Amino acid sequence: MSVPKPEGQFKMSLFRAMATVGSLTMASRILGFARDVAVAASLGAGPMADAFFVAFKFPNFFRRLFGEGAFNSAFVPIFAGLVATHGRLAALGFAEQALAVLVTALLVLQIVAIAAMPWLMLVLAPGFADEPAQFALAIELTRITFPYLLFICLVALMSGMLNALDRFAAAAAAPILLNLAMLVAVAGWPILGLASAAHGLAWGVFVAGVLQLIWLSVGLQRAGVVLRLPRPRLTPEVRRLLRLMGPGAIGAGVTQINLLIDIILASLLPTGSVSYLYYADRVNQLPLGILGAAIGTALLPMLSRQIRSGMTDAAANAQSRALEYALVLGVPSTIGLVLLCQPIIAVLFERGAFGPDETAATSAALAAFAIGLPAYLMVKVFATCFFAREDTTTPVKIAIVAVGFNLVLNLLLMQVLAHVGLALSTALAGYLNAGLLGLALHRRGWLSTDVRLRRRLMGLAATAVAMVAALVTAQALLGTGPLDLLALCAIGALTFAGVGQLSGAIDWADLRRSLRRAR
Repeated sequence: MSVPKPEGQFKMSLFRAMATVGSLTMASRILGFARDVAVAASLGAGPMADAFFVAFKFPNFFRRLFGEGAFNSAFVPIFAGLVATHGRLAALGFAEQALAVLVTALLVLQIVAIAAMPWLMLVLAPGFADEPAQFALAIELTRITFPYLLFICLVALMSGMLNALDRFAAAAAAPILLNLAMLVAVAGWPILGLASAAHGLAWGVFVAGVLQLIWLSVGLQRAGVVLRLPRPRLTPEVRRLLRLMGPGAIGAGVTQINLLIDIILASLLPTGSVSYLYYADRVNQLPLGILGAAIGTALLPMLSRQIRSGMTDAAANAQSRALEYALVLGVPSTIGLVLLCQPIIAVLFERGAFGPDETAATSAALAAFAIGLPAYLMVKVFATCFFAREDTTTPVKIAIVAVGFNLVLNLLLMQVLAHVGLALSTALAGYLNAGLLGLALHRRGWLSTDVRLRRRLMGLAATAVAMVAALVTAQALLGTGPLDLLALCAIGALTFAGVGQLSGAIDWADLRRSLRRAR
């Protein structure tokens, strides 16, 4: 029988896992920005850009919904539980059966979707139907990118296995390959004899899926795991996985569903609206991707083991620390993105085919998206608390309410604010989702705030006010160039760090101790 770890060791493990995932995700996001800068300069925000972003969004939506969302939220607790209770061999057998069923289902989906792409495009981008050339290009590009779904869902399974075995680096580094492949593609499409930069990017996505699959396969081998592909069978564990995946698809992916709704409705707005939302979401995804991925990836396997082992105090502490990290890091990110949206977009994208008008439209969408950043992070923490307990039904019920709320707001606000209304609706729906999830957890006795968390949140409110005042004052004195943006970011960061220490929002001595333990 294994001896339970002390609560402090679980805290250290959470911090170390978050640091590993967060640092590698940061590297990926930086490369992603380089990729988006190159894409903006090549395509701008015109019809070709809109067509590519729809083609890229389609497989990515299914990846985030089923691959990283529903599949991981169902697979990781079962796999981690089997490792804890029945050993690694039993968990590996379950993973191989899940792999066989996943491959079979995805191959069928690939064939059907590629054949039916013209009809699917009428659903995904109905506004393109009024422009035959753009509609045809979107279909062609999506048929190239769609196989990425097959590769990346297999990568999600392998990533879930590695994360459950406390090996986070290989999975966190995989997105770097996507950014590298797309950078090479956007620079080298003329050499490759392709029709346009959009075609180069589509083929770059396809190649990236192959590279990521190879990378994770090597990562599993280094962990001493070799996956076979048996004949697919619906074993009891696989049936349990499928039962959990259904509601998990909506529960884990409500933000992605809302973003997909944004794209569908944006296709009905003036040309460029899809691109404005894409570029704005990419910038918003920097803190969201880094913090959300770090929190969700590290918290799910840890909570699953703690809850399965009956370590309720350790689980409560892990939940409180995850919520603390999410808000203490998410709130200043929101303030920075909202107040500095215009210089951020101008410095990153305003060159080549991307001009001042595109900057203004994209920065407005970024400010709207960023308002919801704390909510998105809280949803990540709260949903993970349900998934670790193998409850995927409650999040899906709440998600349906949030999606309906988002759709109603979209239809109302897009009439007045156009694409900005779509972004703002997504942000507000995020707060509704987070509030209902938190309330449901509290009522079941699964969520409570400890003294440290309450002290941090009180200090965070004072720190946020000070940061806003410092940035507003500095903006009145500085310009909007690259050096000005660096100065503004430094002022915001230093204000947050200093006032945060004084107000109790941050304890730098505690952070240094955590860093030393995490080495």
